[in-house]
Amino acid sequence: MTANEGASYDAVVLAGGGAARLGGADKPGVRVGGRTLLDRVLTACSGAGTTVVVAAPRPTARPVVWAREEPPGGGPLAALDAGLRRTAAERVVVLSADLPFLAEPTVRRLLGALRESGADGAVLTDPEGRDQPLVAAYRSASLRRGIAELVGTGEGGGLGGLPLRRLVSRLGLTRVADPVAAFDCDTWDDIATARARIREHGHVLDEWISAVKDELDIDLDVDTGMLLDLARDAAHGVARPAAPLTTFLVGYAAAQAAARGGAGATGGAEAVADASRRAAALAARWAEEARQGATPGTGAAPTTPANPQASPSQTSPSQPQASPSQSQAAAPTSQAPHAPHAPNTPPSPASPSDAG
Repeated sequence: MTANEGASYDAVVLAGGGAARLGGADKPGVRVGGRTLLDRVLTACSGAGTTVVVAAPRPTARPVVWAREEPPGGGPLAALDAGLRRTAAERVVVLSADLPFLAEPTVRRLLGALRESGADGAVLTDPEGRDQPLVAAYRSASLRRGIAELVGTGEGGGLGGLPLRRLVSRLGLTRVADPVAAFDCDTWDDIATARARIREHGHVLDEWISAVKDELDIDLDVDTGMLLDLARDAAHGVARPAAPLTTFLVGYAAAQAAARGGAGATGGAEAVADASRRAAALAARWAEEARQGATPGTGAAPTTPANPQASPSQTSPSQPQASPSQSQAAAPTSQAPHAPHAPNTPPSPASPSDAG
């Protein structure tokens, strides 16, 4: 299955080329954050009805349709034509396979700009304001018309060797600025920059969750803030090991509810939210009982310890305990995620193992 029923656009991903500045390495297969560059781009356009990758077939995290340009190695315009021939939607997102920071919200912005502007295409611009025609959404009819006008003017009477600008210059374009999403990996220094950035505090959690969902084939958007709050409450109100165990059980319960058609009947995300709310309420009750037991006169009378040899910290219910609010005050607070630096600004140094 390679199509999303009812999707409003198709995608063409160009994953060929010689990667000369990477020493001829297989650029789409280079990993950033544990995932290949190609898989990261496929995640960004996961809402496409049909996704065509123009390259030699290889394993991918998501199902795709494979295509090859004529002639082989004929360049991006020939590759785009080969991919476009295997699409049917009125709008097509065209992407290169070396965009480590491209995400689905940016794809949606491009599609929205295309719809609202009435233009032939909506292209992303880089930090210098230059158009990036391989990070764009186009009207399929406009691309096909422009390609038809160029057929026969390239090498061998086809499209081979023609630069993509010969097509793009014929189109009316609107532009969307997103310097981070427009960052591409042409050199090993670019790869090192990408690997360093995703490990910064403001990005690492989202990057990790996205990578795990891809690895486990989970197509689910959940409120990670809610799960983190639940883990904090379980750790502070019960015990530290309760945090990972509780979140695991929430996921298991959500899967069962979705399978039964219960709380998750409207979607897995709602099942997770429902299980999280119930577990959070339990953690609150648990913590409240602990506060009552620690404050004389607020709860039941303490019982005599069953083991008189046990240490007071093990048996004395009157031993003062820090309330969850006190524990939270003492715990280090999460830093607010900072805005991502522009990719051409040097990030914090990458470790040697990340430098590619």
